[in-house]
Amino acid sequence: MAVKLRLRRMGKKKQPVYKVVAADARAPRDGRFIEAIGLYNPKTDPATVEINEERALYWLNVGAQPTTTVKNILSKEGILLKFDMTKRGKTEEEINAKVEELKKLHEAKLAKKAEEKAKAKPKAKEEAKIEPEEKVEKEESSAPEAQGTASEEVKAGDEKSE
Repeated sequence: MAVKLRLRRMGKKKQPVYKVVAADARAPRDGRFIEAIGLYNPKTDPATVEINEERALYWLNVGAQPTTTVKNILSKEGILLKFDMTKRGKTEEEINAKVEELKKLHEAKLAKKAEEKAKAKPKAKEEAKIEPEEKVEKEESSAPEAQGTASEEVKAGDEKSE
C-alpha cells in the first residue's frame, strides 16, 4: 500500500481549511485516510500551520510520499530539513541549530513582507487622492490655453486685414 501525505479539504464554501493526512494513494482526496497529522488554513494572514512533527517524521520514515503542497508546508516548518539531517546521521544539536536558523529566516521573510504590504497601502491611497486633483488642474490649465490661442488667432487675422 502506497501512503501519501496530502491535504484533505474541509470548511465551508469559499472558506477552505485543510487537514494534513496520511492516506492511501488510491483513496479520493476527501475520502478515507489513515491518520490526521496536522491542520493548514490558507485564509489567515500569514497562513496557519499546525503539524504534529513527531507523526510527520514517522510517516516520512516509513516511506510516505508528500504531495507538492504538503512538501512545501513541511519544508517551511523545518520538518523536511530535520528528516533529511537525521537520515544523514547528524546529531540532535546540529539538527536543532539548523532548524532554528531556518525558522529565523522564515520569520524575517514574513516581517519584510508585512513591511512591504504596509508601505504599499498608503501609497495606493495617496495615488487615488492625487489623480482626481491632477485631472482638475489639467482641465483648468487646458481651458485657458485654448481660449488664449483662439483669441490670438483672431487678433492675427485682424492685423492682416488692416
